[in-house]
Amino acid sequence: MRQGIDGDDQKGVVRGKGEVVESSLNLVKYSLISLSLLFGVSAYANESWVSATLDNDFFVNEDNGYTNGLYVTFYDVNESGNDSHWPDFWVKPLMWTMSDAPVKTSANVYSVGQTLNTAEDLTLANPPQGSFPYSAMISINNTYITTRDDHADRVSTTIGIVGPWALGKETQKAVHKVISAQDPKGWNTQLHNELVFELSRSRVWRSWVSEEDTMDVLTGFDVSAGTLKSSTSTGIMFRYGRNLESSYATTLLAENRMSNPTATDNGWFVYAGVKVGYTFNQIFTDGNTFRDSRSIDYDHNTSVLSTGVSYAWDDIAIAFAINSPFTINGDKQDREIDRFTRYGTMTFAWQI
Repeated sequence: MRQGIDGDDQKGVVRGKGEVVESSLNLVKYSLISLSLLFGVSAYANESWVSATLDNDFFVNEDNGYTNGLYVTFYDVNESGNDSHWPDFWVKPLMWTMSDAPVKTSANVYSVGQTLNTAEDLTLANPPQGSFPYSAMISINNTYITTRDDHADRVSTTIGIVGPWALGKETQKAVHKVISAQDPKGWNTQLHNELVFELSRSRVWRSWVSEEDTMDVLTGFDVSAGTLKSSTSTGIMFRYGRNLESSYATTLLAENRMSNPTATDNGWFVYAGVKVGYTFNQIFTDGNTFRDSRSIDYDHNTSVLSTGVSYAWDDIAIAFAINSPFTINGDKQDREIDRFTRYGTMTFAWQI
């Protein structure tokens, strides 16, 4: 039975939670400042938005594998379709894959985030070989999106650092101490420090739309290459709601975990989608690229079921989703990995 806490301990817990909240707010504030300094916000934007996305396996009653992700994102949106809105140099090497036809809207998107992965048994200081490797990553991402009547395109560049410099051990231990959760013992086995990158290209089509714009079917593909991850995938999504046309391009932001599919313009929707693909390499399971490290065998064929809901007011939007990998022709270990990589995710966005 859990023991009660006396007054002094209770005050300590309250202070601890307050420190975590304050630290989170400071992370958001300093992330926004860093984004502005790193990328230089365009003066031609019609709208500017900010979002905070939290991924956590707590939403699916787990505490292992992909256990937490926190991302702060800035959106520089141009709705005029003119030529004053240019992509940043981060994605220029990929622009040859983009059409030069006129667009309805375009957006430069900038994101910073931290990702945490742990073994399935947090009590072990030296998890056995075959356990999900401990790892953390701090990353920055620049994405450029263009939208037309029936499809939207995305190019994206991510640069990050994996290893102790990403401060995963310190982050998880501090949070778990405050919420009285299990102290993770195995961080000394985490992946080594490594600079990683990923280049990505994707497109989504509105393949079918109802006459009232209350239902649509989206299809798309994604291709990525880099030391962070190299993969290819295709998927289909069904949405039901209101004002769907203005929000379908937001599904592209989920590829890099910057955001969830999010309603806009006082719209709302519920959705369900399936994505299948093949993963050539990913550092969180394959281990370090140039050094020996922990790793795990896994099924390189991937399939993910996503379900979610989003609602937008005038200048605020919120979205929640559950992403559940599933194995079609895998063994028991593959099904365990599916469980370790299942998570819930929430995005809160507001116009500034």
